[in-house]
Amino acid sequence: MAEIQRWTVTEPYIPLDCGLGEAPFYEEASHQLRFVDIVKKKLHVVDLDKGPSSLITLDLQDSVGITADIDGAEGEEIIVGAKYGYATVSRKTGAMNYLKKFSDDPEHGKRIRSNDGAVDTSGRFWVGTMNDPAVTDPTDVGVVFRLDPDMTLHRMIEKVTIPNSIGWSEDDKTMFFTDSPTKTISKFDYDAATGNISNRRPYFKYEGDEDGAAPDGFAIDTQGCLWTAVYGTGKVLRVSPEGKLMGEIKLPTRCVTCPRFAGEDLFITSAAEEDPKAHPESAKYGGSVFKVNVGVHGMPIRKWRR
Repeated sequence: MAEIQRWTVTEPYIPLDCGLGEAPFYEEASHQLRFVDIVKKKLHVVDLDKGPSSLITLDLQDSVGITADIDGAEGEEIIVGAKYGYATVSRKTGAMNYLKKFSDDPEHGKRIRSNDGAVDTSGRFWVGTMNDPAVTDPTDVGVVFRLDPDMTLHRMIEKVTIPNSIGWSEDDKTMFFTDSPTKTISKFDYDAATGNISNRRPYFKYEGDEDGAAPDGFAIDTQGCLWTAVYGTGKVLRVSPEGKLMGEIKLPTRCVTCPRFAGEDLFITSAAEEDPKAHPESAKYGGSVFKVNVGVHGMPIRKWRR
């Protein structure tokens, strides 16, 4: 077996107290990194040329689980998966305008929220939904939706509990998806022309026995490897195209949530420590953003089209 490559991060790039930091997004044109705090309803943006001191924060009316750029709307607004559905958010003010709701039933809408997602090569925006933990416990009632450029909404994956990252192989023939409680990243056959998926099967299963540990968000590099945060462990794992462990990043807080590439740097969000008395060292940096150079670039991030 090939030797596992290892990195160690000892302090944050941006010390923060996010309740649930998530959805890091690198915008190459502006060299900005943005990310959300789902629990505290915040959108954070940092200019990577200027560093952590340039951080600005926008208050949001509803929680946001994932963001994406809009083709042709650079500098004006972004699209997000929000509490009740797909919405635009002003880059300047944080003002939110819903484009498409997940549900027409107000009671169902209150019970769910978005959690993660991604835009495919055809400009379709995939967003996973789940029971909102602020309202009720997660169960397998979640759905992964797909919003097409013509504004049609499709239910693509049913019976998910905590949907996390979605991504595609470089040849656009495989889609990857995490449902965290299963501890498994699945892969599907993917038809780029239609957006249809089929033949779900396991790609990688986390076998660790840490209490509450589960794969969370992931990023894909240009060598076809997935870098998956494993919530509850303080680790990001690099997994080969064949589903084998290749690398491990160790971080100083347990509740790591999602990585994102900016060049060869990997930025990693985190959440507040769930048991600060038992894990005081983890609590010190929980909710911060971390940075590590891993010597490889990530796959391009796509824009939603309308």
